[in-house]
Parts: sequence; structure tokens; C-alpha cells
Amino acid sequence: MVGSTKTHEELEHSSVLSSIRTKIGLEAEPPILEGHDVHHHLTWSSVRVIFREPFAEFFGVFIMILFGNGSVAQVLLSGGEKTAPGMNGFGSYQSISWGWGLGVMLGIYVAGDSGGFLNPAVTFCFCLFRKLPWKRFPIYFLAQLLGGFAGSGVVYANYLNAINQVEGHGIRTVPPSLTATAGIFCTYPQAFLTKASQFFSEFIASTILMFVIFALKDDSNPGAMGKSGAGMLFPLALFFLIFGLGACFGWETGYAINLARDFGPRLMSYIVGYGHKVWSAGGYYFWIPMVAPFLGCSFGAFLYDFFIYTGPESPVNTPWLGLKDLFTQPWRSKKQPETYEV
Repeated sequence: MVGSTKTHEELEHSSVLSSIRTKIGLEAEPPILEGHDVHHHLTWSSVRVIFREPFAEFFGVFIMILFGNGSVAQVLLSGGEKTAPGMNGFGSYQSISWGWGLGVMLGIYVAGDSGGFLNPAVTFCFCLFRKLPWKRFPIYFLAQLLGGFAGSGVVYANYLNAINQVEGHGIRTVPPSLTATAGIFCTYPQAFLTKASQFFSEFIASTILMFVIFALKDDSNPGAMGKSGAGMLFPLALFFLIFGLGACFGWETGYAINLARDFGPRLMSYIVGYGHKVWSAGGYYFWIPMVAPFLGCSFGAFLYDFFIYTGPESPVNTPWLGLKDLFTQPWRSKKQPETYEV
């Protein structure tokens, strides 16, 4: 802390915390506002300092899932409810697009200290194309996955009685059952889709997601506001991006575009009683929201960098599109200023 006087014990304690943070891929100094303190004498404060950014990712995804899954639950479970305005339930498909858009926007605000990635595939692309340290990827991945699991668990607990009302007490089904409620928590494809169509739907949505994120975060891109990138409007821009993806590409597979958003809640639904069909439904569709977002986001990031981006961080702007470094110095992490985080 600038201008503060630390005791020898506090300096030694800070050194230990910095060492642990560095080992798990974080910056040695935590993102703590000047004037705030680490509170060295408190055990939990030390834990918070070490895992501040992973905690931020956990709660960012947690909030995103609360709003996203919550919107699906309200629309699905209240269908035909006569006490609603219009006497036909509390919400429509557009309500779900609003819910996910708001969830992502608010999740980014919550996870500001970590960069607000909220998505393992997005984190992966910032490691691959913007030199975010690779050592950080595993702990962010775990935090995001657990955030999705915990957030969906809260939604399930909140809507437990409504689920029992729709399906029957203790009965839990997955699509294409007419009373299925498993779709509240994770995505299931339309029955007519081929495996290739399932994959392409998730791939194209993920490509668009990452392409636009890189555009919004590009300081050399004046954007619609005539300023560098989206700047302070980035969370709001992401709201419209997610809303648009849901409105335009959401019907066929549910536009998971995020392993943490789909696998975490899917695992939760399996544990609470939806059974093995959460894995086998749609011809074992579950693996597509795990794989397609990584491939789609990587392709979208590559397209943006290949055709538009001029910054030195991207391997595309190095000899052989970065392939030379990939083979001569594989997965090398460099400590870089964190100016490219989402």
C-alpha cells in the first residue's frame, strides 16, 4: 500500500502471499484499492487475498447463472399461469434472452478484479491470443465451473416446489418429455437436429461471441463511440451481444457457448435426481457444449486477429502466424500487463 508503514512481520506475510499467488498464475500483488488493507492478522483475509480473482470468477458465473437459469425457470414453470398479466404465464422466450444478457452483464461487474471472463473458452482465447498467463487458466476454469454448479443449485432450490408442481413430486425428466424441466439448468438440442447441426449451431454462436469480444476490447478500434474499444460500456455491449445471440441463434441448441454455464448445471441436475439421461439425451449431446465453444471461440479470435487486429500480443502477428513459437517454445507464459482482460 502506497504511503503505509508495514512491520517486518507484515512484510514477511505479504511475501508469502505473493509467492503463493505467483505459483497459481496470478499477479504477485492482488488488485486491492489504495486505502484498503490486507488485514494480515485475519486468516480469512489472507485466503481472500490469495484467491481474490478466482473468487471473483466464481461469483461472476454464479450471478450469471442465477439470472440466466432463473429466467428459464420462470418462463417454463409458469407457462399458462392465469394469474399472470395476459393470463398466459410470467414471461416468454424473449424473457430468457433478457435474463441471460443481464446475467452476463452483472457477472462481469461482479468479476471485475479477475477480468470477468465467466467462460473457460474465453479465458483460453485470452491465454492463446492475448498472453494471459497459461498458469492462470486451471484455477479460473475450476472457479467458473464451480460457480455454474452452485448458481444452478440455488435456482433448483428456489424453484423446487414449482418443479414438483409441473412434473410431480420426485419426478425429474429431460427433453423431449412434455413436462421436462431439466432444460432449466443446461441445454438440450431440438430433436430434429443431426449431430453435425448440433455442433455447428454451438460453433457459430461461439465464433460470433469471441469475434465481437475481441472487437470490443480492441483499443485500436474506435468503435461506434469514436473511442478506443467499448471502454466502460463493455459490460453493456456484452448484454446486447448475449441478448442478440439468444434472439438469433438460441432456439436449436439453447446457445450454451460456455462449458461452465452448461456442464456445471448439468452435473448439478444429475446429482439432484434428473439421472443419466442428462448425459444421453440428444444422442449424448452433452459433449458438444464442452468442445464446440473452445473451437468456435478460437476460430472467432483467429478471424479477428487475422483480418483486423494489429497488436503485437497476438501470435497471428508473428512469423508463421505464431506456429514457429508454438513448436520452439510451447505454452510459454509471459508476465504481461493485464490490459486485455474481459
